Amino acid sequence: MQSLIPGPTYQEMLDPSSQPAAFRNRAAAERHNELDPANLFNITWREPDGRIRYEVLPRELTGIEANVIVMAGRGFPSGSHKVGPAYSTLMEGELAGEIEPGINRIIGPSTGNFGIGTAYVSRLKGYSAVVIMPEQMSAERYQRIRQYGGELDLTPGSESDVILVLERTEHYKKDPRNKILAQFELLPNYRFHRYVTGRSALEAAGHHGNGRVAAFVAAPGSAGTLAAGDEIKARFSDAVICALEPKECSTLFNCGRGTHRIEGIGDKMVTLIHNVLTTDYVMLVHDDDCVVGLALLEERQALVERTLGMPQGALQRLHGLFGVSGICNILGAIRTARFLGLGAGDNVVTIATDGFDRYPSVLANLTERLGAVPDPQAAASFERIFRGGDEADILDVRPAEQKARLFSYKEDVWSAFHYSKEYLNSMQSQSFWDGEFDRIPSIDDALLKQRRS
Repeated sequence: MQSLIPGPTYQEMLDPSSQPAAFRNRAAAERHNELDPANLFNITWREPDGRIRYEVLPRELTGIEANVIVMAGRGFPSGSHKVGPAYSTLMEGELAGEIEPGINRIIGPSTGNFGIGTAYVSRLKGYSAVVIMPEQMSAERYQRIRQYGGELDLTPGSESDVILVLERTEHYKKDPRNKILAQFELLPNYRFHRYVTGRSALEAAGHHGNGRVAAFVAAPGSAGTLAAGDEIKARFSDAVICALEPKECSTLFNCGRGTHRIEGIGDKMVTLIHNVLTTDYVMLVHDDDCVVGLALLEERQALVERTLGMPQGALQRLHGLFGVSGICNILGAIRTARFLGLGAGDNVVTIATDGFDRYPSVLANLTERLGAVPDPQAAASFERIFRGGDEADILDVRPAEQKARLFSYKEDVWSAFHYSKEYLNSMQSQSFWDGEFDRIPSIDDALLKQRRS
């Protein structure tokens, strides 16, 4: 059997200063050599100096008094925070003796960033990988997966046809050598985001305003990121968790179906790892608002600065930080703050899963569709997108009948993939989720023991 390549514990991903000095120093030295396995120890929300990677958006941009804190996933190895759940799922599989290098092949069902993370982590840990994805995702996603040595298996359709990805995954399960990093259903995804993302978000907010988190806003793909909301609610029970969806695919909102342009979210299901108990609101966001919003911040920054009366170059620090889903999350955060009546001192936290490097082809497609947009029209688009929003697109899912509806959606999907009614029903208790979270210390202990052996 090949030796296992070491990687970090959950605690070491939350706080790299807790890593052994030898691992920490080598990870720092190899940060710009991304194919060195030492970069597994760079899977964290922190910069080398220990600060959380985030930006507080200028109030001129958001148009609100509340702080919008955007955690920046671009700084993770492979360019997205989705590498964290990919690593955690593989790591837990190795600890359980279910995945071994030289024996198993890794299969990653995905619509993009998790697939990139799967190919990347597999490369660093010595596995071959197959990423199953829809065929209409951005060219940059496919290029990055191939760059890391991953094989692509493309299914028909786009982001909102991810159910076909899950069905294709069932085919791979027939070969016991294939091990599935099933982001939509395996709990390491939940554990990573509740512990690492959730506690990092709390730390970031602690430096601003009243130090509390009034709202956490994120658009679910696998819904792993929403698990950060569980940890936020554990600290601030009155915090509001808002899940965003494309208006064109309003599954959580009203069981709507449809195709859309926001890669990484809106997958026509309630995922297995989505703890709907802690979701308070669902909000709809137009997909092209996110694409056009990204184009405005990336390609028309000078126009936006003039429109807002900001000095030239004031928005330069945001250049390259966001992808389409990041803009969706920013719009959702702004609209959530307005809806809740949040003001100065209040903090809204959201996520930019990746950066702009994955979307030049998406903006090229936008230009093909709309042509060159004159400045007055672009300025009007900014006003409509960043100052808009309709309360009719916000649904309160706290009532019992809404929770029952979401649980029913979940059961409809996942009973078809061999999950028992008893298991699905157990997810209707917060104790299920807390129990999964409470496994982290024992997992960390087991990994440390494995590293010493």
